[in-house]
Amino acid sequence: MVERSRNRTIVALSGSPRPQSRTARLLSQIAEALAERLPAEIRAIHVAEAAPHLLTALSRDRVSPTGEALLRTIETADILIVGSPVYRGSYTGALKHIFDLVDRDALVGRPALLAATGGTPLHGLVGEHQLRPLLGFFRAFTAPTFVFATEAEMSGAVFTEAVEQRVAQAVDETVALYEASLAIRRPHDQRIVASA
Repeated sequence: MVERSRNRTIVALSGSPRPQSRTARLLSQIAEALAERLPAEIRAIHVAEAAPHLLTALSRDRVSPTGEALLRTIETADILIVGSPVYRGSYTGALKHIFDLVDRDALVGRPALLAATGGTPLHGLVGEHQLRPLLGFFRAFTAPTFVFATEAEMSGAVFTEAVEQRVAQAVDETVALYEASLAIRRPHDQRIVASA
């Protein structure tokens, strides 16, 4: 049984340098589908908008107050959705820079759903070869299904049935991970709240 919480948050972090990107649309659809299953506040963080607050800092102690608030939003999310366009065979450098600023213990046991957009099906390898290891470093629980969509599978805000099926499968898995994660004590969460 899933706990009912009005304070639950789903954070969708888009690594796209464009705010109105295919990646942002995909993450929005995933977040909405997840919130239908687990009622929660959805918070979207777009690299394009966060850049002035996070990408100018080389270390956490150099982050602006707005940037610090964005990092805390990521670190305290109940569920994290991370997505990026595939750029030169990987997720964007801007997304990596944000994760370089995230506390290494903040995401332990946190459910995470991974997604990406790319030009060809071959770009789909970014999920298993790069995004999953990145979240694995933080010891987050990533849903087994990686949601990938090519340009051909998207028309505006409409996705093909195959993408819709991947989204549904990943949402089912993330709900199960969330339920399991409730049993794991997160001492880091208490430290973040205490220092706020």
